[in-house]
Amino acid sequence: MGLPAPSDVAAAPAEAVRTPSGLASRVLQAGKGADKPGPRDQVEVHYTGWTTDGRMFDSSVVRGAPARFPLDRVIKGWTEGLQLMTVGERRRLWIPAALAYGDRPMRPGAPAGLLVFDVELLSFQRAPEPPKVPEDVAAVPKRAKRTASGLAYRVLQRGSGKVHPSATSTVEVHYSGWTLDGKLFDSSVVRGAPATFPLNGVIKGWTEGVQLMVVGEKTRFWIPGALAYGDQPSGSGAPSGTLVFDVELLAIK
Repeated sequence: MGLPAPSDVAAAPAEAVRTPSGLASRVLQAGKGADKPGPRDQVEVHYTGWTTDGRMFDSSVVRGAPARFPLDRVIKGWTEGLQLMTVGERRRLWIPAALAYGDRPMRPGAPAGLLVFDVELLSFQRAPEPPKVPEDVAAVPKRAKRTASGLAYRVLQRGSGKVHPSATSTVEVHYSGWTLDGKLFDSSVVRGAPATFPLNGVIKGWTEGVQLMVVGEKTRFWIPGALAYGDQPSGSGAPSGTLVFDVELLAIK
């Protein structure tokens, strides 16, 4: 059964606070303390969402279990709105379409237009600091080794043992990836959780490079476009050209 819609679900009232982005909100219950989550922090919340005609489309309250997620992995209105809150606070958010799923959502089943959420911030955890950009990110240094395929690498930290994964092994790693201009595009370190995958299911540079490693080893790889996503990836949002990865092999499974 859905929860009844707020009396002001159709439009933000005059007393709501508005931000330059178009987000409107008002506090329903004051929180405690002064700390607020940052844009990458992991939050735990209870929430209910309605369209402006009063139709409830989602609710952790109805499900009986709070939701947990990093703030950089949700709609823009949530990313912005939760950063206004302290633990224990309940706030109503009026999120315009441009900060939600749009007027014509591409995601199947997503609600369109302005959305209204009641959100209670239960707790949050600070995200790990992003790794520093490598000093040699822009070009392969002379001390790096090269393979016949064009892969370049240098060991940052020696590992233990002599066992290397095979091309079909499943591995557990921590990693961070940059483009040559120093832009961080992906990092398990920032997410705070290692990644596990079969080596025959990733880019060629990873399949080749991680086989050179032993558990406990950290290696920096310069992976040319031909062994990564190409020099002009087709519409997937993948980074192009040579990519630089720092990889730590945690386990071979």
